[in-house]
Amino acid sequence: MKKLLFPIFAFGLLAGCSSSLPTANLEQINDYTGGQSMGDATSFYWYTERQNQPSSAADYVSSERFGWYQSSYRWDEGQVREVVREGVQPKNQTLVPYRVQLRFNKDGEAVYQQYRVDGKVLPLNQDQLSHYQQQASALAEMTKSQDAQGLELIQGVWDGEVFETCTGREYRRIEFNQTLPNFVVNRLSSLDSYVAFLGKIRNDKVYVEELLMLADDNHDCISRPNLISE
Repeated sequence: MKKLLFPIFAFGLLAGCSSSLPTANLEQINDYTGGQSMGDATSFYWYTERQNQPSSAADYVSSERFGWYQSSYRWDEGQVREVVREGVQPKNQTLVPYRVQLRFNKDGEAVYQQYRVDGKVLPLNQDQLSHYQQQASALAEMTKSQDAQGLELIQGVWDGEVFETCTGREYRRIEFNQTLPNFVVNRLSSLDSYVAFLGKIRNDKVYVEELLMLADDNHDCISRPNLISE
């Protein structure tokens, strides 16, 4: 499957029912997923809390006009401490690769920054640095808000009769709780398709609240980006 990548709220600077996993030292880990569509941009979100405190997050964002990016975020003691992002962005009517790596101290001040575009290292101003921190916070808030509504990011392949999730579960009952354009309805009824959506699974039935992405059935499932070394 090809990778298709939004701005959590601005593209250039540039999920979720939760699951709780107790560890040997009784550490509580909560994972959330979510997403949204805005204009021609589609975003997938992943967010993790430890002991009810933000720990890490990631996003995957695609836009026909602005390219794509994927990011990883890390918190410590409630503060965003590291951001790594890579993708492609417009430059002179083409798309060029870029990568950002930022580290912040406990007071939120940048102590390391590298912004590389098409092989060149460029500076970031304070507003740009703050924007990355704000995106991390917005991602966390959005995924928890969607989780409170019982929603999560779900991906898989629909063949018109059976929906198989990216984790291998199969469901024959699926309900769309939004009005879809005719061309989308026709495609879903006639072609095997990769679909990603905000929804929920209850009593062996899939409920689609918001369709985020529709592509050929050979489109890869999009995994959580992991750009920050432990």
